[in-house]
Amino acid sequence: MSSSCTHATGVIGSDGVLTATPERFEELKSYLATLNITDDKEHNRGLLIPALRKAQDIYTFLPESVQLYVADAFKLHLSEIYGVISFYAYFTTEEPGKHKVSICCGTACHVKGATSIWDAVAKTVNLPKDTHTTEDKLFTIERVSCVGACGLAPVVLVNEEVYGQATPEQMAKIVKEIKDAETK
Repeated sequence: MSSSCTHATGVIGSDGVLTATPERFEELKSYLATLNITDDKEHNRGLLIPALRKAQDIYTFLPESVQLYVADAFKLHLSEIYGVISFYAYFTTEEPGKHKVSICCGTACHVKGATSIWDAVAKTVNLPKDTHTTEDKLFTIERVSCVGACGLAPVVLVNEEVYGQATPEQMAKIVKEIKDAETK
């Protein structure tokens, strides 16, 4: 992570997210002000997950500058913040794409072809190897452990819409339609 400095208006990280979105920064500051943050680090750690969830709701991800601001507000080291973020699958430090494709990779979905669906969707949206988000920030593709619809396996969620008994061809067609509509 790169360097930053703390000053009266907050922590400024090199990613520029806090300064680029002042309305979001104010929303985060206002939320943190409602918490009972004290000088007791153990007490503050108990408030950390809800605060990070709110920060991610505000920004859609947790960039370095947001992590630094939260660390400063909670009087915790950045490594503690990052430790929580990297431990829980809910949190992400990567800016998500406009459209989210979640491919269930639980046992039933895996056995019924989830990997083929991943490959077809990734190829259709030109997903760079070893990433989850397309370069144009149009799509984020993620593997999820189970969506609880094993009877419909394989299952894919596209922008929270559930597709059961999905096929690679069907999912490639759906994301291509979205991609085409976005690039008109």
